[in-house]
Amino acid sequence: MPRPIKWRTIESMPKYNYFKPINIPIYDLEENILKIEEYESIRLKDYEGLDQEACAKRMNVSRQTFQRIYAEAKRKVADSLINGKAILIKGGNYTQNICTIKCQECDHTWEIRVEDLNDIESNNCPECGSSQINCKYKEKHSFCRKRCQNRHGKNEE
Repeated sequence: MPRPIKWRTIESMPKYNYFKPINIPIYDLEENILKIEEYESIRLKDYEGLDQEACAKRMNVSRQTFQRIYAEAKRKVADSLINGKAILIKGGNYTQNICTIKCQECDHTWEIRVEDLNDIESNNCPECGSSQINCKYKEKHSFCRKRCQNRHGKNEE
């Protein structure tokens, strides 16, 4: 069984997602794909000026994981600057937040990325198969589509 994906928390999506050298035609251009979490690591460390520990905490990863993400981001940006490649910012294992979902039939709870909430209403409980699922913190048996952990606390039961 593969390891579950560890989602890296980002605060917002990049406003701009494509950068290219001005003097290279698009058909001759190579690209580096900068993952969203790599972009976030540069934003936190270089733009906001946070130390590595604070960056790791904001992204909900270990310091070592943050350092790996940041080092890869710097390598891609340097390669693009030195070798005249475009930078496309997309993809990765990121989330803006994690929401806790609860089954009304068996009381099973599980976490899901807020980006996946649009699809959850057509899904079933992974334990009992019931379609009676909703946000754990929403009393009207629906989905809040908000940043659950920021409002309710990650470890709240």
